[in-house]
Amino acid sequence: MNIDIPLNRFTVITGVSGSGKSSLAFDTLYSEGQRLYVETFSAYTRQFLDRMDKPAVDRIEGIPPAVAIDQTNPVRTSRSTVGTMTEINDHLKLLFARGARLVCSGCGKLVRRDTPDSVADALFARQPQARRPVVRLVVTFPVDVGDKVTDADLEELVRGQGFRGVHSRVGATAYIIQDRIAIDGAVPAKANAGSGAPPARERLVEALEHAFDSGHGRVAVWDATDGKSTERSLFSSDLHCADCDIHYRDPVANLFSFNSPLGACERCRGFGRVIDIDYGLVIPDGTKTLLGGAVKPWQSKSYDECQRDLLSFARKRGIRVDESWSDLRPDEREWVLEGEGEWEDGHWYGVRRFFDWLEGRSYKMHIRVLLSRYRAYRECPACGGARLKPEALQWRIGPGDGMTIRDVMEQPLDSLAEFFATASFRDADDAVRSVVVEIRRRLGYLNEVGLGYLNLDRQSRTLSGGEVQRV
Repeated sequence: MNIDIPLNRFTVITGVSGSGKSSLAFDTLYSEGQRLYVETFSAYTRQFLDRMDKPAVDRIEGIPPAVAIDQTNPVRTSRSTVGTMTEINDHLKLLFARGARLVCSGCGKLVRRDTPDSVADALFARQPQARRPVVRLVVTFPVDVGDKVTDADLEELVRGQGFRGVHSRVGATAYIIQDRIAIDGAVPAKANAGSGAPPARERLVEALEHAFDSGHGRVAVWDATDGKSTERSLFSSDLHCADCDIHYRDPVANLFSFNSPLGACERCRGFGRVIDIDYGLVIPDGTKTLLGGAVKPWQSKSYDECQRDLLSFARKRGIRVDESWSDLRPDEREWVLEGEGEWEDGHWYGVRRFFDWLEGRSYKMHIRVLLSRYRAYRECPACGGARLKPEALQWRIGPGDGMTIRDVMEQPLDSLAEFFATASFRDADDAVRSVVVEIRRRLGYLNEVGLGYLNLDRQSRTLSGGEVQRV
């Protein structure tokens, strides 16, 4: 691309945000003009002046000394995003803490707190209301008894405490019978408002209350209609998936903030990236063979022993050392990088363990210099760039499968505004509805000023000057 800019005239550079206006004006024209001007001074004078990098162009001709009034982005930290600058993130973490629903990470089912009434409603709802036989239920609660207690001793102990016996044992867990209840399918689950609940439901709710209390919030109800009593339904009064036996913490606002130790990913500390060994720098030329020195750090005299180990173990394992790196099979490349065991045990240690060994000696300056040559930032493997702990991503808002807070952060602002405009929060409390109103208002403003293409996770330091002013 060639550009001719006339001298001694006003030239206006226009374009959409992020198109490169400031890069052309400041990083190219001003930078080259200032650099040439500074070079006219003596070496003694130049040491007191800021040095300008040469712009990435082939040639600039006829440019005079330049003076610029720069419009800079004052944000430098990667923890600042569009969401934090607009304070939408603060409202989102309140929304997720108060109005989100929990989905189990194991089975994908909705996790909610069960109560005796909700369990009774669920059990009655499973039974068709017309011409059904009587359904017999066994209400139990689990108790961890270990493996050393015999069935006879356990049965005697349970009956001695006033319970109806042991229903079954699954591993170290025994299910103690609280009550046996028969439900007539022809009787409605709920009676008229003035007549109270049906006797079967009253008895079921009472049994569930005692079972929840004795089972520390966990209940198992067995269907014994066919006499086998093998179909089990699990319930929990806590944020606990009874099917997967996974407990979850009560949500708090800071759980959904990557700037809080409570919510930030423990691996990347909320940055979304980690500095690690870049194998693309370790093996920069895919056309080289292992025999020809594909692994770059092992071609020096200091670590040529590792190159000899590689070739020796490779021949024993049948790894092709005369094939280019790009032509090796995935399992062969993985063997080279990951190894097969520790060096002390006589195994091939691999490139990764070699760098782990170097990390243990990073107190030496030359080791730190060597490591810096092969390090690069990459997406955090623990959170996948979401910056948050995995448990924060189990909470969802919105219809259908809903959206996690990561989904919300990655949505363009125009799509996000549409989502919040159509999502219903009618069943939420007044605090949640007021938060939603404020989120809608702020998203509306950002779209009105033409920033609908951004997302909340966009780092502030990557915004142009015009974008920062509008945000």
